[in-house]
Amino acid sequence: MMINRWGIAASAVGIHISIGSVYAWSVISKPMMAHYGWSLKQVSLTFSIAIFFLGLTAAFLGPFVQTRGPRVAGSLSAVLFGIGLLLAGLACRMQSLPLLYVGYGVLGGIGIGIGYITPIATLIQWFPDRKGLATGIAIMGFGFASLICGPVSQMIMARYGIPAVFYSLAAAYFVLILVSSQFLVAPPKPPQSSRSQTDRPCSETAEPTPKEALRSGRFYILWIMFFINITCGIGLLSVASPLAQELTGMAPLAAAAMVGIVGLFNGLGRFGWSGLSDYIGRPSLWITFFAIETVAFLLLGKLRQPLAFQAVLCLIITCYGGGFASMPAFISDLFGPRHVSTLLGLILTAWSAAGITGPLLISYMRQATGSYDTTFLILTGMLAVGLVLACLLKSGLARKPVESVLK
Repeated sequence: MMINRWGIAASAVGIHISIGSVYAWSVISKPMMAHYGWSLKQVSLTFSIAIFFLGLTAAFLGPFVQTRGPRVAGSLSAVLFGIGLLLAGLACRMQSLPLLYVGYGVLGGIGIGIGYITPIATLIQWFPDRKGLATGIAIMGFGFASLICGPVSQMIMARYGIPAVFYSLAAAYFVLILVSSQFLVAPPKPPQSSRSQTDRPCSETAEPTPKEALRSGRFYILWIMFFINITCGIGLLSVASPLAQELTGMAPLAAAAMVGIVGLFNGLGRFGWSGLSDYIGRPSLWITFFAIETVAFLLLGKLRQPLAFQAVLCLIITCYGGGFASMPAFISDLFGPRHVSTLLGLILTAWSAAGITGPLLISYMRQATGSYDTTFLILTGMLAVGLVLACLLKSGLARKPVESVLK
């Protein structure tokens, strides 16, 4: 049977557009607070637990995905994410927060973590010449998911109630993830394609093992860069609507519409920036990210015109999304494609840490100082550190062969 590699990419999108529905949590969180009397802190904790277990699962189950293959791993993701959503619906019916935390937070988060890393290594094998573009297409689905899930959830909720949202999504996403996973297979032979001049993958015989990669300073530089980019981006996303209202006087309805637009640019950034990285190289791309974001965060707190504010905000979020999409290819460049799922899982622990650090930092500083000015200065300083690290990493790639991580 002939297998088209773009069909593999489409299957990866099917998985990511399902598990990416976690980004639509805010759509249902306010109705849950109003209907069940839960506080913002109680409801938001569900999202934080899910993101925490996403990163934790990706870190520890990377070897499982590598050894058992994408079909088995994808099927497990479908089962766990589906059960998690079903338990979330039952938790709402029973008005049980602990069940919501276990269902959506723990089981759902584990299902998301497995599903996130499952297609990545397979895509990189099918697209050795366009690794950034291929993984960007898949992870773009994660960014775009909220644009689909949000309106659908609102329609179901308005007609059938909150529990029905979780039941419906459980059935739909279980089928979509399960079916998509069955199309994920490794290429029978490595496709013969010319590689980009800026792409410097490891040779098959010199690839470090995960343990050897963990002894390399490059791995930790990559982790810190990823952590900084996510901390700044996810922190900004957590306060996008109230921030716009406070700084620019934007009406609540307009600010809510802006959040949808930001989601669109999140997805576009995942596709556009990762595709560009195939031509300019991953180190140069990350230098561009940090340079843009450093200037943008300095400007953001001073902008009072809504259109200018939204333009800068959307630019920052494209870099945030592009960081996610380009990271698998960056790992492959540094350490080779063989252990991408394992190493990506370890790198994604930065997501867990940043998912807690970013929102807490911004909310704490806002409460302590009465404004966002200090927060922007702190985030700008972090981005400047990221810029230095990216420059050091590029310099190291230029001077040394990748095999030197083994020495």
